[in-house]
This record gives sequence, structure tokens and C-alpha cells, in this order.
Amino acid sequence: MARAKNRGYQQSFSPSYTIRRWRLGIYIRLSKEDLKKGKDDSNSVKNQRDLLNDFYRRNIDEFESITEYVDDGHTGTDANREDFQRLLADVMSGKINCVIVKDLSRFARNYSDAGSLIDNLFVQMGVRFISLAENVDSYKNPDSVSNIIVPITNVMNDNYCYQTSKKIRQVFDYKRRNGQYIGAFAPYGYVKHPKDKHRLIVDPDAAENVKLIFTMLIQGSSKRAIALYLNEHGVPSPSAYKVQKGLPVSTRGYDDPMWGARMIHSILTNPTYTGDLAQGRSRVKSYKVHQIEAVPREEWVEVAGTHEAIIDYETFDKVQALLQRDTRTSPKGREVHLFSVFLKCADCGRAITRCVGKNNNVYYSCSTYKNRSRTACTMHSIKHERLEAAVLFAVQHQVHLAVSYSEIVTQINSAPIKKSQSYRLDDLIAAKERELTKITRYKQSLYQDWKDGEITQQEYRDMKADYERQTSDISAVLTRLNAERAELANGVDNEHPALVAFMKYQNIEALNREILVELVDYIKVYENGNISVKFKFADELRKIAEYIEINTTEDTAVAG
Repeated sequence: MARAKNRGYQQSFSPSYTIRRWRLGIYIRLSKEDLKKGKDDSNSVKNQRDLLNDFYRRNIDEFESITEYVDDGHTGTDANREDFQRLLADVMSGKINCVIVKDLSRFARNYSDAGSLIDNLFVQMGVRFISLAENVDSYKNPDSVSNIIVPITNVMNDNYCYQTSKKIRQVFDYKRRNGQYIGAFAPYGYVKHPKDKHRLIVDPDAAENVKLIFTMLIQGSSKRAIALYLNEHGVPSPSAYKVQKGLPVSTRGYDDPMWGARMIHSILTNPTYTGDLAQGRSRVKSYKVHQIEAVPREEWVEVAGTHEAIIDYETFDKVQALLQRDTRTSPKGREVHLFSVFLKCADCGRAITRCVGKNNNVYYSCSTYKNRSRTACTMHSIKHERLEAAVLFAVQHQVHLAVSYSEIVTQINSAPIKKSQSYRLDDLIAAKERELTKITRYKQSLYQDWKDGEITQQEYRDMKADYERQTSDISAVLTRLNAERAELANGVDNEHPALVAFMKYQNIEALNREILVELVDYIKVYENGNISVKFKFADELRKIAEYIEINTTEDTAVAG
């Protein structure tokens, strides 16, 4: 059959794209910075909505539906925006297949996020992307997406966020180091000064609860027990309390209006309650990754004496020492047992655990013997009553010793001449200096021995490293001994912290957790039922004893 000839009709050419109707999603975003003081009116939600709806009306034949997505007060570097995620979910489900924004910075300020979505995901799913300001339309003009203006604009947006974040951090760091409080919300127990938002003042009602929390922990309550007590007595949690008082509160912190162990721990470990401003305890990972991470203590910014204290230093330090111990309780327990984490086996060094026998008799035994192997250690059993009586006697004896030291120190300091030369320290320092000189001489001769072929290169390196280690160790000992001699030269007074710590318990008749936490380091239990108590301030008391000996030995000899 012959091919039909062209009858002369005019052939019509369709455009380079196919006419189709789209399910449009308009995306609007306003950042927190834009929200402040009505900044950047051109980017307000209303103006973005008007601009995008105007485009929709002018091209209404292209669209079969329209859905609006708005993130008001969200940064563009955080992809976890509620409506942004809803937009992506609707794209994935096919509910919308066209996305329009005022400009690329509204969509995302993170270059990698924007590029991944526009260049990859949207292309693979056949989603049309329109950005009015940059004249980008991935359907009508596919080259506009890969055009240099898109990556350049995204990089500029990304760099703008980086520079802004850097400047903000520098300003915050300056304010922290100058003792200005920069938190959005005051810590529980404080409120911001009405005339200076960078100063904290005590909130009397909440401060009493902070004091109660510290006191309960010292007296033996667990963090869980403290939370239960506060909830059972109708004490509102920090966020609930702020809502009741009409104080600013983080919506994120109001997820749980009840007290919990984590809230208690946060309060117990916050140095701000001592009157020292401790800031920078957490941070976001970067201007792109808005994940919160804890900051090591040595990197905190701490400024002393910036506001009134709720908790004194002594109480705070006592609580920190207690928190460092493993003081977990049973699921139903509320109080930490009296000797919890203080007891050690004198032989294997592991913990001595609390046991309850017949008739509810409490005793203690080695955890290795009880839980691991009865051949690895022995029982080391001791009854609670005997242990408590023995430890109480040891504490009373140490208190009596501290009182005696204080009286003698007072007499020494009232004398016209006080001695401070310790022949023991002088001899130790002289011996260590001779040892250091000898090691230095040996080290200096090593190189020549190697060159003369008396030792190998490897022997030279090993011996040199060993001499350097010995030099470092001896130097550290010398530094400590010289510091001790200088401290002795300054004398001792009867208000020495080691003496005061024990003397305040002169009338002690029973043990409690507070006394153990303050005075005792650990207690060793021996197989025969004997114990030894390692007290805190042992080194300080030894130095005080030496000061007393130096200033009384000669007088005693003369008197005799």
C-alpha cells in the first residue's frame, strides 16, 4: 500500500514538556531569628503564603490540588521540622508530586540536605520542584536545577548558617566568661532578675525543695526515693512549678510533669546551686546536626560567686562524693543501706555485700565467696550490730584524736616561737635529690656507651626510656615533698579542715550515712571478723601530727 502523501495541512508541534496537572505542596518556613522583633518582614509567613498562592492562582490550570506546609520558628539547618517531615512523607506516599518554595533558603540551609532532595530524591520520584526567587523549575526547565545558581545559592545559605552560628557562639562564650547567665530558662530554684536577664536571684519556694533534695540524699535516700517522696507529697516538678507560677518554661521540658530520678540527678550535680555559674554543660553537635551532647567537666565555663548560693560548698562536695559511689537500691527500696559501698574484703578486695538471714538478722559477707567461687575467697562474715559498733568506736576514737590535736596546736601557736623544720622531710628530699643526680649521670653516659659499641642501639633506647621514666617519677616525688615542707613552714591552726571535719561530731552516739560519707573512705573486713577503717584526711592528720611532734619533742626531752 502506497504511503499517504502530505496533504499540505500544517503540522503542530507540542512543547518540550507534556501538559499535566500536579498535586501541589507549598512549603513555608520562618526561622527563630526571623521571629525576633518582626525581623525580615519579606520572609514572614504571610508574605510567603501570599507569594506562593499568587503563583498558584496564575497557573491554576496546571494544578489539581494544593496543600500547605508551615514551619514557623524553625531553623533551616534542622531537617527534623514537623511540617517539613510531613511534606516528605506526602511526597513518598504520592499525595503531592510538586513542591514550591519562595526561595531555596526556605527549603533548607544545609547544602547537602537540599542537594540530596532536589537532585536525587525528587528526580527519582518524578517530583517537580519550583523555587520562585532563583527561577528554578525542574519540570519546565530541567537545566535550572543543575544550573550553577542552585548549588551556589545552597552553598551560600550553608555558609551563612555557619558564620551566624560561629558569631553567636563567640558572643555566648564571651558572656559566659564574664559571669552572665545566658540560658533561656533559669535553673529550678532561681529566677532571672527582673532588671537584668543575665543575673539569677533565688526563688525562695523552689529553693527549699532544692535543699530538701540534697539533705535527703545525704541522709541515705536514693534518687528514686527522693522522686517518689516529692510526687507523693504533691510537690510539682520543675516544669509544672514554673507553669503554675507563670514563669517561662521549655515546652520540651514539660513532657513529664512528675519528678523522676534523672531530674533529681540533674539538680544534685549542678554547681550553679553553690553560687558559681556553671554554663556550657551541653551543646549541639554542630550548626547542621542539632543533637544535644554532654560536655566534659573540664570544658565547662565556671565563674565563682555570681549569685546567691542555695547549697554550701561542703554539702555540694559531700553529695558529689556520694554520687560517685555505686549506691543503687533494690527496685522496691527507697533508702541506701548504712554501709552500702563502704565495705571491702581485706583479702580479695571486692565488695562485702549485705545479707539477711533467719529472723531478719542482717550480716555481711564477701561477694566473691557468695556469688563467684567458694574456693576463690572465704566468707569474711560479720554481723551488722558488731560492724556498726566497731565503726562507731573507730570514729569516736578519731574524733577524740582530732580534739586533742586541736588543743595541742592551740598551745603551740600561742608560744612565742614555732618550729617548722622537719628532719624527716629534709632527709627524704636530700635522698631523692641524690637519686635524681645519679640517674641523670647514668643517662648522660648512655650515648657514649652506644657510640663505643658497649651497648646496642635497642639497648640504648630501652635504657634511655627507663631512665626518663625514673627521672619523671623522682621529680614528681620531689615536687610533693617540697610542697609538704612549704606547707609545714606555714604552720597549722586549729581551724584546719581535717580537724574541723571530725570535731563537729564530738558528741556522736550513733552512725548515719552523712557521717560515713564525710569521714570514711572505706572499711576493710577481715576473715576473723576484725575491721580496719580508712578515714579521709589521713594525710592531713599525719602532717598535723608531725607538726605537733616537731614542736613538742624537744620540750618533752628537756622536761624529762
